[in-house]
Amino acid sequence: MRTIAAWLLALTVTFAAMPSGAQAPYPSKPIRFVIPFGAGGLADITMRLLGQKLAERTGQQVVIENRPSAGGIVAANAVITSPPDGYTLFVLSSGIVLSTSLLKTMPFDPVTAFSPISTVAFFDLLLLAKADSPMRSIKDMLDAARADPAKFNIGTINPGSTQNITAELLRSATGIPMTIVPHRNTGEVLTTLLRGDVQIMVESYAALKAPIDSGQVRAIAASGETRSPMQPSVPTLKEGGVNAVVLGWNSLVAPAGTPKEILALLNGHVRAIVESADFKQRILELGSEPKASTPEELAARLKSDVAQWAAVIKAAGIEQR
Repeated sequence: MRTIAAWLLALTVTFAAMPSGAQAPYPSKPIRFVIPFGAGGLADITMRLLGQKLAERTGQQVVIENRPSAGGIVAANAVITSPPDGYTLFVLSSGIVLSTSLLKTMPFDPVTAFSPISTVAFFDLLLLAKADSPMRSIKDMLDAARADPAKFNIGTINPGSTQNITAELLRSATGIPMTIVPHRNTGEVLTTLLRGDVQIMVESYAALKAPIDSGQVRAIAASGETRSPMQPSVPTLKEGGVNAVVLGWNSLVAPAGTPKEILALLNGHVRAIVESADFKQRILELGSEPKASTPEELAARLKSDVAQWAAVIKAAGIEQR
């Protein structure tokens, strides 16, 4: 009887130590990453690398689910309506934060709908033309766009992405009524660029590393404050006289109300992964800067970016959609 009583006491203590709302030590089943962009893009590549490392550290499978849509709404709703138990996580990007000021109806507030975990990587974007295009500089691009704006198209992935917002900002900053053509994924944008349906596409180095390195497409401008580390010969938009700067980022968040113990555990894993030498090297090779944060730092960034981009979009006169 004493043995049974001791065992019951130990079992009670074990369950009392578990995070509130959890029925077993976390994680005890697969974790799902819901990505609001198509496969093959920067967020997808980065999070697949992160997911692989997280699976190794936790012993649980990480399932990647791509749900592209305008403003990330479809993917976000799938996460917001899931139990806040740490098993369904959302890849929140700077583009979705920008969308709160760009879309007339945004069914969720990225500041309050999620519990922040950590940033993962920061990046700038490239403006690319196909290899045989006569456009070799920002001036060439602007001259071509001004000559026939009705036939000058810019290809991006879905509205609400950082790529799409960059195109909006470019159109506003130059005053040229170029047409922005959104696509479901990076592969589709590349196809339309090579076919000549769009004259320029906006994308990260990571998403188009092979076509860029092989010379299939050519970068003519970068969106960052300084030149891209992977394309140091490519001038920034500001160097070309266009007053536009976009620095994107990707992060991992959970539904609001997720227990702090689970958030802290996930943050510890993400920080360890992002700071590991092999993950860092891989992300740097993709043209991004690996950088983790505390949940509090990510929460502060969300609030400041919402305010900052609301001001930028208003000053630029970009119309809400």
